[in-house]
Amino acid sequence: MAVREVIRMGDPRLLRVAKPVEAFGTPQLRALVADLLDTMQAMNGAGIAAPQIAVDQRVVIFGGFRSPRYPDAEDIPFTVLCNPVLVPIGDAREDGWEGCLSVPGMRGVVSRWHRLRYTGFDPDGRPIDRTVDGFHARVVQHECDHLDGVLYPMRITDLRQFGFADVLFPGQALEDD
Repeated sequence: MAVREVIRMGDPRLLRVAKPVEAFGTPQLRALVADLLDTMQAMNGAGIAAPQIAVDQRVVIFGGFRSPRYPDAEDIPFTVLCNPVLVPIGDAREDGWEGCLSVPGMRGVVSRWHRLRYTGFDPDGRPIDRTVDGFHARVVQHECDHLDGVLYPMRITDLRQFGFADVLFPGQALEDD
């Protein structure tokens, strides 16, 4: 439908807790999902959350195409997830570099649960229930953080591992996040 403006860190709308989706299968929800997809693809994102385009709804999308920003990442099936609930499985965590469309040009190391179960609903209200690990689990956690007003720099524990992508990774063609 449309590529929307992605609001950036510092905008107070990114710090709010998003409201649950109450009506599924609506033209408004379908339009939101279409705009999220167009915006994510235009910006080469691995995922995007509704609050990043200033929509106060608990909706995230991710996967479905290989992002040039994460060339070595495993494939993740395209998913639209409404009203997600994440439950870590086990105690294992792993550190990994992350970027964000709302924090353009920067990267940081964030610790995330290695394995988790996520549940929620698709845009038609059908239940989704998956157990995932690795990059898939990282992307889901990153996107769902946006629904609770959390940006990845808030999760960085060692600021020596946070900086501009072109300085941290000189010569690598990382798209603006």
